[in-house]
Amino acid sequence: MVRTEEFHILDSLLIYKDLLEDLAWPTFACGGVVSGESGFIGSEGFPGVYPPNSKCTWKITVPEGKVVVLSFRYLDLESDNLCRYDFVDIYNGHANGQRIGRFCGTVKPGALVSNSNKMLVQMTSDANTAGSGFIAKFSAAEPHERGDQYCGGRLEKPSGSFQTPNWPERDYPAGVTCSWHIVAPKNQLIELKFEKFDVERDNYCRYDYVAVFNGGEINDAKRIGKYCGDSPPGPILSEKNELLIQFLSDLSLTADGFIGHYKFRPKKLPTTTVPPTTTTTPSTSSLKPTVALCQQKCKRSGTLESNYCSSNFVITGTVITAITRAGSLHATISIINVYKEGNLAIQQAGKSMSAKIVVVCKQCPLIRRGLNYIIMGQVEEDGRGKVLPNSFVMSFKTKNQKILNALKNRTC
Repeated sequence: MVRTEEFHILDSLLIYKDLLEDLAWPTFACGGVVSGESGFIGSEGFPGVYPPNSKCTWKITVPEGKVVVLSFRYLDLESDNLCRYDFVDIYNGHANGQRIGRFCGTVKPGALVSNSNKMLVQMTSDANTAGSGFIAKFSAAEPHERGDQYCGGRLEKPSGSFQTPNWPERDYPAGVTCSWHIVAPKNQLIELKFEKFDVERDNYCRYDYVAVFNGGEINDAKRIGKYCGDSPPGPILSEKNELLIQFLSDLSLTADGFIGHYKFRPKKLPTTTVPPTTTTTPSTSSLKPTVALCQQKCKRSGTLESNYCSSNFVITGTVITAITRAGSLHATISIINVYKEGNLAIQQAGKSMSAKIVVVCKQCPLIRRGLNYIIMGQVEEDGRGKVLPNSFVMSFKTKNQKILNALKNRTC
């Protein structure tokens, strides 16, 4: 099934109406213990900008025999495709429970349902805040009457199948959270294929989705993909001997569901013992803004052409945040175009892309918020761009695009 634009508009209006009706907010503190049939939680200081370097935990309890339903009414956290900087984690239970999901940016997930009467919500922020935070409503709901919303488990046989509840007789139920943990012997990998696939469609897979992770835990840094719609994902091969498959449905529309199959396969032996030649630039994470480094003459050398191949990444973009920290400038770049991605971590929210860079010596090269630049540099182990005094940075003008496009098609 597909949500129509009219449905989305109506949905938004109803949410806004609910917010207005419930607008007698308390001042939200950093975490807390809340209980009852329903209520609201929100980031510290909402709707103001949430504080930096904080970790806030909310423990939610609804009456025994019911489950917790959490619906985000507003979400505005720093955007990152791996949610590494500012994020909200949702867990089953109050201690050592399975993580239901991690969220950031401005795209709200669908309703999240716990498997008991307890849920834990934890919001973490880094040194650079970038939004108003979140507000969410929790409520108590009856567990699914048929009991067939409970699915998942540990799969250790050499091959097998997994499917959504009710498959293939009828649609999967609403309010489902399933996790299949597939474990192969240490010297084997796991091959995964979906035979049939029909999960509620959404451009961002916010409502119902299947997520596949390398390893045995829900960790966005190890996420292979997040899928919805009616096109089966392509074959998936694990990096090691474990895969985790998570299926989540919200409380509204459902669909046919899916069936998938897995099998173990041996790791391929290397065909040669000679290490391949690479052109990867060594990590510069150990570089600090030392006096010797930052007293170098601040003047870029060479041209676009001469610096292109020696740089790990080449982008054009607008500086949207710039914060000085320990003698370096930490900036977020709203990307206009990517000419050479290298190992740069690029975050995407809808059609907008951004990246984080560190100008090691804050004044060299000098970049200013709101201006457009061509930026070339190396990359830290954590995916941030590293710009040194000898890195090539210059103001970006439209006429530069022709040269950059030509360089992009050139073999280094």
